Amino acid sequence: MKIIIINGPNLNLLGKREPEIYGSQTFEEYFVVLQAEFPTIELHYFQSNIEGEIISKLHEIGFTFDGIILNAAAYTHTSVGIGDAVKSIPTPVIEVHISNTFSRESFRHQSYISPNAKGIIIGFGLDSYKLALKSFL
Repeated sequence: MKIIIINGPNLNLLGKREPEIYGSQTFEEYFVVLQAEFPTIELHYFQSNIEGEIISKLHEIGFTFDGIILNAAAYTHTSVGIGDAVKSIPTPVIEVHISNTFSRESFRHQSYISPNAKGIIIGFGLDSYKLALKSFL
């Protein structure tokens, strides 16, 4: 099974940015933990702060991978283009958020990805990614 985790803007700052919301672990550190916990999955990781790069990555892998875990971060609430890209590919996408977006600012309650996602996992910290991986098994 081949799965990719795609993280959007500012998630490269995990471990430094707002640790009270996002924790103190970097995503790279957590990714090593995921790889060890799911050795039968060919796990890939991509992060970009640039909307077009995320769309291009979805187009690139959306016809060949078995699953996509997408945390589009702030683009979740603003990017019709990412939502359309998810709709355009056959690979199932699980939308993931580290924080509970519904307990935050009201603009974070809207998602352009959710209508086209296989499922949504919100608010379980970094373990949201682990839950998404388990959903593909």
